[in-house]
Amino acid sequence: MATTTYSFDDVSCVISHPSQGQYVTNGKGLGGISISMSTDRSAHDLSADGSVMVSKIRGRNGIVSITAQQTSSLHKWLLKLYNYLEAASASEWADVGIVVRSPMMEDLVTCSGVSFQKIPDKPYQAQGQNISWPLMAADIQQDAL
Repeated sequence: MATTTYSFDDVSCVISHPSQGQYVTNGKGLGGISISMSTDRSAHDLSADGSVMVSKIRGRNGIVSITAQQTSSLHKWLLKLYNYLEAASASEWADVGIVVRSPMMEDLVTCSGVSFQKIPDKPYQAQGQNISWPLMAADIQQDAL
């Protein structure tokens, strides 16, 4: 019987922007990464006689949620990038790229045309919290290493 292992320590994430450089993380302040596709890739249209027309839809857009500790350098870097892009030319807004690698799971996810959906909610409590950054990606490619 084959045994498989998962370790978040093996997952690395690189967030980059041509004007602001890159941030590489595989743990420091990172709570998690979630990638969700937004567009259904197929649609069915049912006619009156019961025949089905299947449509293949090419959309590869989606949401990348990055959760970070509110005191982490990752959160501070994302906030700095957000503030820079808010003041920069609109042509730079969707120039963010994200690459997520998980060698153990043989995953490689490449996101391009990435922009901030919104600035995250800011919690203030007795105990430090995680903050979730929602980023929209125009193209998400999921490949095997």
